[in-house]
Parts: sequence; structure tokens; C-alpha cells
Amino acid sequence: MVYVTAVPTPPSEAAGSARSGRRSLAVALLSGALGAAVVLLATRQRWAEGTATVAGGTFPLTAKGSDVTGVPAALAIVGLAALVAVFAVRRGGRLLVAGLLALSGAGTVAAALAGASDDSALDGEAAKATGDTSATAAALTHTGWPYVAAAGGVLLLLAGLLALRYGRLWPAMSGRYERGTARPRRTPKAADPDRPEDIWKALDRGEDPTGA
Repeated sequence: MVYVTAVPTPPSEAAGSARSGRRSLAVALLSGALGAAVVLLATRQRWAEGTATVAGGTFPLTAKGSDVTGVPAALAIVGLAALVAVFAVRRGGRLLVAGLLALSGAGTVAAALAGASDDSALDGEAAKATGDTSATAAALTHTGWPYVAAAGGVLLLLAGLLALRYGRLWPAMSGRYERGTARPRRTPKAADPDRPEDIWKALDRGEDPTGA
């Protein structure tokens, strides 16, 4: 009969994995939270400017990031929720949530870069200002805020990739908060024969207060 003996993991290797887990966790939390905040801030800023001709004069037009596209802000919120949810799930569920976080970051980058040259929001403002649905904005300029939003998306993507690579080393929520976890029953304190109230409580519980 052949006996197979399990080889324990060397202490140095286990310590190295623990350090990698802690470092990756800190970087993922920082980059994910910062990335979402940057995206939400950038989408509230002015992304495009232009003018419209009204009554022989020029009327200034502006469009915020949320006017151009609502996708980056929505994906930033999804990514932030996924970053928190990573610690609520384990094994396969953690991989799925980490993948969602990475996809949110990638989608944010794509949407922000697409909105950097989008003129439809200013054209809509020009149509409202002139009362002509075919009117378009003139003297168009774009700011750098769409690229700031894209940078925030890159940070979210980085957090997702770290979660995919090192998420198995990260801690999870305590099992005592999970449903179905039985709590240990407390053993009633023995009745004191010199305290009548303890004797009555023991009798109410169906116990013998004499301890016999």
C-alpha cells in the first residue's frame, strides 16, 4: 500500500501570498473608489461649448457630461457597487462580480472617449434656442473633462483586474452574518436557592431549582 503525504506550503510562500493579497486589496479599493469619484465628478463638468445664431446675434451654448451621455456615470455607480459586493461573495461569485467591475471600467472608458467628440447635445441646445429643429451649433470646442472621465474608468478597470487576479486572497464578510447560521444557545444560570425570584424563573422554564 502506498501512502501519500501532503506537502505543507512553505512559510515563506504563504507569507508572500498574504502580502500580495494585502497590497492588491489596498490598491484595488483605492483605485476603484477614486475612479468612481473621478467619473462622477467629470460628468458634472462642461464637456462642450458652442454658439447659436439667434435674432442676428450669437447665443452661447454649453453641454455638461451628463447632457452628452449618461453611460459613464451609470457604469461608475455599477462599478462601485461591484467593488463592495466583491467582499460579500466567494469563489465563483467573486469572479463574476470582479468581471462586472472590470467591464464597468472598460465601458466607462469607451463611453467617455466616444462623448469627447459628440456634438449632438449642443445641436439639441441650438435647436431649442433658435426654435429651429434643423439648427446646429457653431464654433464648437471640447474640454478635457471627457478624458478625465476616461482616466477614472481606467482606475475602475484596474480594480477589476486586480480582483480577478488576487480576489481569492482577499477576506470575505464574516460567516456569522450569513443566513442559516445557528447561534449558540446560552445555558441558563443555575438558580440560587437564597433568591426566590431565581427559583420562580427556574420553575417557569420547567427546571428543578434544587439541581437534583
